Amino acid sequence: MFGPGVFDELGIIARDLGLRNVLILADPGIAACGYVARATMLLQASGIAACAYSEFGADPDSDMIAQGRRFAASLDVDGLVAIGGGSSLDFAKGLNFILTNHGSIADYRGYGNVPHPMLPMIGVPTTAGTGSEAQSYAVISDARTKMKMACGAPGAAFRVALLDPRLTRSQPRAIAATAGYDALSHVVESFVTRKKNELSRMFGREAWRLISRSLERALTHPDDERARGNMLIGAHYAGAAIEASMLGAAHACANPLSARYGLSHGIAVSLMLPWVVRWNASEVSAEYAELLDVPERRSGEGAELLAARLDELRVAGDLPESLSAAGVRPEDIPVLARDAAAQWTGKFNPRRFSEEGALELYTWAL
Repeated sequence: MFGPGVFDELGIIARDLGLRNVLILADPGIAACGYVARATMLLQASGIAACAYSEFGADPDSDMIAQGRRFAASLDVDGLVAIGGGSSLDFAKGLNFILTNHGSIADYRGYGNVPHPMLPMIGVPTTAGTGSEAQSYAVISDARTKMKMACGAPGAAFRVALLDPRLTRSQPRAIAATAGYDALSHVVESFVTRKKNELSRMFGREAWRLISRSLERALTHPDDERARGNMLIGAHYAGAAIEASMLGAAHACANPLSARYGLSHGIAVSLMLPWVVRWNASEVSAEYAELLDVPERRSGEGAELLAARLDELRVAGDLPESLSAAGVRPEDIPVLARDAAAQWTGKFNPRRFSEEGALELYTWAL
């Protein structure tokens, strides 16, 4: 459900799903914005008991998931409501796996390793970025190795997503910039993966149209509800494109940067995406041109035109211009390249991706 004020339907939607006892999951920053208190009021007004949990961080890991299960195990909840950015949405999915099927989150790496039904969930994104509310995967870090695990199952998909652009007003400009760039990366990568199809490309075209035309406006005029709405629904479509396609080398290279340097995912992917587009030019330049809707006679320039536009949007968001500007040390590049080559998303990149390719990309981006 999409539109200004749609969050007010939360209690009615939860009641229609047959929920009676709900756990609200929101990180501490979102709780401080008052959204948890409001959600609790809306649920209780519909006769639904609700309690909240916020003990997790911006990059939820396996230990946080296990701690959340210890909290929730005795509550006998029959549904989850996740409010916030990708951290809240992914945490809810990760918790759902082990709350209903036990074990550790690592047991569910991959797709479909779920013998028992999962709880119904409602997702309420407050950032226009991850599109996690449109996906059946949770991305959770291993607390020891810091490597990210993709855990998916049909039951990990939200039953309902409430997309209310008014909720995105609370996000600081820096978060709007990194989340918005993350959404862009989802469009660009899913549009050309080895698993691409007409469904993912349909979502991708519309997501690109909305995000590329609205990101700068949303950053410079944060009260523009139309621009915020375009970003929110665009990020949702980009998430749907991932679900139908997958991601590529930019995300494979971004994850080790987050793990080893603590860079936010949006910053890490913004440092790599334009270079990955250029690196992929020999394989999919014409498809990049199609995404940009440039004339066919200029299809050979598609990769450079797209990379240049991505650079412009990175500058508009005041994001770092290079790996070195973000604090990455040249001597760490070989280790980063080794880690990137082990990432799951790299195998879907349109150009064959390996440790050698990652080394080249990091060197270009330095």
